[in-house]
Amino acid sequence: MAERIEEMRALVAVVSTGGFAAGAKQLGVVKSAVSRRIRDLEDRLGARLFDRTTRCVQLTEVGREFHDRAVELLAGLQEAEEAASSSSCDLKGCIRIAAPVSFTTRCLVPALGRFLERHPAVSLSIDTDDRTVDVIRNGYDLAIRIACLPDSSLVARRLVTIRHVCVVSPALLKKLGTPLTPDDLSRFPGVVYSNVDTARYWKFVGNVPSVTCKLDFANGDAIREAVIAGLGVAVLPTFIVHDAVRRGDLSIVLAQYMRPPIAMYAVHPSMRYQTARARALINFLVDAFGGDPEWDQGLFKDLALGPIQTPRMASACSAPPLD
Repeated sequence: MAERIEEMRALVAVVSTGGFAAGAKQLGVVKSAVSRRIRDLEDRLGARLFDRTTRCVQLTEVGREFHDRAVELLAGLQEAEEAASSSSCDLKGCIRIAAPVSFTTRCLVPALGRFLERHPAVSLSIDTDDRTVDVIRNGYDLAIRIACLPDSSLVARRLVTIRHVCVVSPALLKKLGTPLTPDDLSRFPGVVYSNVDTARYWKFVGNVPSVTCKLDFANGDAIREAVIAGLGVAVLPTFIVHDAVRRGDLSIVLAQYMRPPIAMYAVHPSMRYQTARARALINFLVDAFGGDPEWDQGLFKDLALGPIQTPRMASACSAPPLD
């Protein structure tokens, strides 16, 4: 039985990391050991689990079905082990997290530092990527997402309100004038987020202006720096631009036309397969980011804006998940 468990762990590691070498590194073994375990598993099942090419490995249909069951079985085993040792108050083990790049570096890291101080036997493995990942298939304990979430088998806990603003450099405003309506953006060059559709990115309340865009990035911090350099106008979350606005490097425009705020969530598999340490981290993040976000405090005091609204979890929304 122990050998079968190690074979399943090898399979899940290869899938979550995207390769045999990376999977072996995650498990702390040599690549040949992972290859042998996968080969033994395929021989025992009498089925091919991976299609191997020189560039990548992909699960076969049989492999996908077996992988999903293996993830559930391993999660159940881990939960049973934690329940058996529940007499100890100390959490231990690794929590795998998928999180957007900018929010991780600007907001998440300081919070995680406090969590690790409370739980020194816990380790964190954070995959920073702005793309949406398959939480279950890739073996994550949780993912941080900024979006209005579609229905799925995952469970979502709301963390904090995310508000977007349209920003431009003072130098570009002096050159082109202050836009008074979204249509005025037609005279501005645009800097856009390449992970979302342009029409969604430029969506204002009741208006989708025509903006000429010759520069795009897959990361919000890069967009912010391009706008500070005077290369165009952009729409970004306040947690990315609040410090530049306070310094005077960026100006907020068209605030009265901005779309309603959205929310950030911690998304995780069913409670049935959630570890105690992952549950503790999610509860910690809910407490750490609860209430009005600190990066918005005082940011809109000179603008004609109402109080920040709290988005409903199930509300329909077309705002892009800029993160």
